[in-house]
Parts: sequence; structure tokens; C-alpha cells
Amino acid sequence: MNDLPFGFSSSDDRDKNSGDGDNNRGDNDGNNGGQNPTNPFAFAMGDGGAIDPSQLGQIFSQLGNMFSGMGAGMAGGAGQGAVNYEVAANLARQQVGSFTPMLEKEHRAVADAVRLAEVWLDDQTTMPAGITTTAAWTPVDWLENTMPTWQTLCDPIAEQMAKTMDAGLPEEAKALAGPMMAMIGQLSGTMYGTQLGQGLGQMAGGVLTSTDIGLPLAPDQMGVLLPEAIAKFAEGLDLPAQEIVVFLAAREAAHIRLFTHVPWLKQRLLATVEEYARGIRVDFDGLQNMAGGIDPQELLTNPGKIEELMGSAASFEPVTTPAQEAALARLETLLALIEGWVETVVSDALGDRIPSTAALTETMRRRRASGGPAEQTFATLIGMDLRPRKLREAATLWRSLTAASDVSVRDGVWGHPDLLPDAEDLDNPAGFIDRVIGGDTSGIDDALAELERQFKDDGDIKDDGGKNDGGTNDEGKE
Repeated sequence: MNDLPFGFSSSDDRDKNSGDGDNNRGDNDGNNGGQNPTNPFAFAMGDGGAIDPSQLGQIFSQLGNMFSGMGAGMAGGAGQGAVNYEVAANLARQQVGSFTPMLEKEHRAVADAVRLAEVWLDDQTTMPAGITTTAAWTPVDWLENTMPTWQTLCDPIAEQMAKTMDAGLPEEAKALAGPMMAMIGQLSGTMYGTQLGQGLGQMAGGVLTSTDIGLPLAPDQMGVLLPEAIAKFAEGLDLPAQEIVVFLAAREAAHIRLFTHVPWLKQRLLATVEEYARGIRVDFDGLQNMAGGIDPQELLTNPGKIEELMGSAASFEPVTTPAQEAALARLETLLALIEGWVETVVSDALGDRIPSTAALTETMRRRRASGGPAEQTFATLIGMDLRPRKLREAATLWRSLTAASDVSVRDGVWGHPDLLPDAEDLDNPAGFIDRVIGGDTSGIDDALAELERQFKDDGDIKDDGGKNDGGTNDEGKE
């Protein structure tokens, strides 16, 4: 669209040369001096395809360049471990390509949109504003600032997979694989880093805000919009671009309010991922079959075979256990509750002020529920889907609870994780609402009070040497 709002600029308005130095990175990868780009080691091959021993060192020195964007991470030795994050960052950065830095007017535009959205949100939630700083990010800014959170998400899963591979592989399989086990171990971190880089590279080009996928990825209390992605998003909608920006700013502000004033929420999301990771087990049948078919001579004469092995991630796919399926269900439910609450609050705050609110709400609902290539790539990578499966049901529950009570009762449900509705409640919201408005939320307070009383009784017993044991027991029975 041409009517970019609040000073948002298209790339044509900025310095087109600011990212040119990165734009051509990798253009000549795998094509050294006119050699066959599909065989980067052709210089070491004789006419019959045999290896020239004098060139063997150069073969392995170019192994890291087999995949575009991976060379720096593998050659530098940094980021080694369960995940090679240097490979992930390099590959994601290359996928982003050239970019132009944000202009000051774009930073001001984000601040203005967030400020307006916060005023309107104040009337529809008891949670105060959570944003203290705002920013306009490029895709590269998003990559750099969100990587710590992705490490927190990916480390438990990758580390558990590595442990299960080391501990669970039968001895006969280890002997069969022989020296290839060491190579597979070294490459596993790069394989995972490659997948992560591909997923993040796709996400960076399409996310609209820092909370676009339902997780708090930006630094605490920072509200972020990505103007370039928003401009592309607006091109596909026949709606005023200014309204789109304010709507997205309101969604960002509502997310930040929730994550700021519900301090256990972010930790609960990350803990669910860790719980999933603890149950990972690897089926080694595929690995044994792969190891049995390895020909060391073929590895030396056919570099493409190594690429094939690195791409054989299916051989290492974890087996999903019932405990993991339960963790996945809890994550999907929690994401749906977050998304449904944000949708409800934003719709109520903007519905009478922005004519396109209903259309934008439906657009975002479908976007979050269906996901795109980036979400699918990441779901394959960590085995967890970041899409809220029951978004419509969650939004209906929050709206119904608000209508049956008020905003303070609805927001009070976030006061403790045990008060939140579960998947069954999303299917039967009437029962959940009856419990909430019927005063059933006191169960948590009663339980805490009982726990405090028990601690006090235990302290009294220690103070008098246990003389009041009988009285304590009688009191406990009451």
C-alpha cells in the first residue's frame, strides 16, 4: 500500500545502499573458478573420480562450505554443543539478505501508535500498561534480540536428544558405525543449528511484532513493531494502513501487559517446553540401518553422500510419549488462552474507534491458527507447535466470562496458574464460568492459608519440644 501510516517508510525512501554489502553474500558459494557448483571438491578429483591425497586437506577445509551460510560457524569452532548457534545466526542472517535501517520517524511512529493504543486499552483491562520503551526493528534486529529466547527454548530439547543418543545407542550399533559416530556427533550441533537458522530466517521476514507468535521475545517491557513486514502485510488488505498499525500496536501492548503483570506466565511457557524435552527418547532403528549402509570410501569420493547423511534427520526423530503429548496439549491451551484474551481486550478497546477492527481480528485469527512456512519449520525443529489450536474457543470463553461478570473478574483468573481454564473448559465454557462467578476461585486462597497454618504448627512443635503434638493432631483433624 502507498498510504503508509505514521511516517512508516518503504525501502525506497531509505538508503538503498545500507545493506548492499550483505545482499550478495553467498552468490558464489560452491562455484570456485568455474567448477561444478554441485561438487565443491572437484579440484581434487582425477579423471576417474579418485581422490588426490595431496588435496585431501583442502577437501575437508571446504566441508564447512557445503551448505550456504554455514562456513563461518563450522570453521570458527564457536557455538559447538547441542546446537551450533553461530551456524543458526549466519544462515538466518543470509536468508534475510539486504536490509535498511529504521529511520527516526519510524521509531516515532511506533511510539505514537503504542501510546494511542495504551490509552484505549486502559478502559478494557485492569492490568496497567506494561510497555516502558518502544522500537521499530528490522528483521536483523529481530534475529539479534530474540536469539536468547530461542536458545532457552531449543537447548533443553537438543541437549536431551544428545543425551539419549549417547546413552541409548546399543553397543553393537556403535561398533557398526565405528569412526562415523564421532563425525555424527560433531555434525549434530550443526544440523540442528541449520534447521534453526532456516526457521528463524523465515520468521524474521514475516513477523509483525515482538509477540507475533505468542511468546515474549523482546526484552522485558519493550513494545516492538517491524515496519517493513507490516507494510507487506498491509499490501494484501484493502484497509487503511493507519488503522492496521494502531491495531497491531494494540495487540503488542496487550501482550506486554499480560506478560508483565502475570509474572509466572513466561516461565510456565518455557517450563512446558522443558517438560516436553525431558521425555524425549530416540528410536535408533533408523540410525542402525543408516550406519550399516555407510561405505567409508564413498564418503571420500562422493561429498554428496555426507550431505545426504546430514539431511537424514528422520533417522534421529524422537518418539513422542504420552507425557509429551500432554505437555504439547498444555502448551497449545496456554497459547490459545493468551491469544484469546488479547483478541478480546483489543476488540473491545478498538471496536468502536477503528472500523476495520472486526476484519483485522478475523485476519489475525486465521493467521495465528493456520500458521505459515516459518511456524511449520519450527514445529518440525522442536516438535512443538506454536499455534493456538483452540483460539476461537478461548476467545469465546473470555468474552462470555466478561459478559457474565466484569473485566476485573476476567483478569483475576490470571492471578494463579491453577485458576486458568484447561482444554476441557474451552470445550465447556459454561461450566468454567459457573465456577468462577460462583466464587469457586477461593480454593487457592484456602489451600495457601492451610499451608501457612501447617508451617506455623510445625514451628510451634519445634519451639516447645513437641509437647503439643496431641493438640496439633486434634487441630489438624478439625
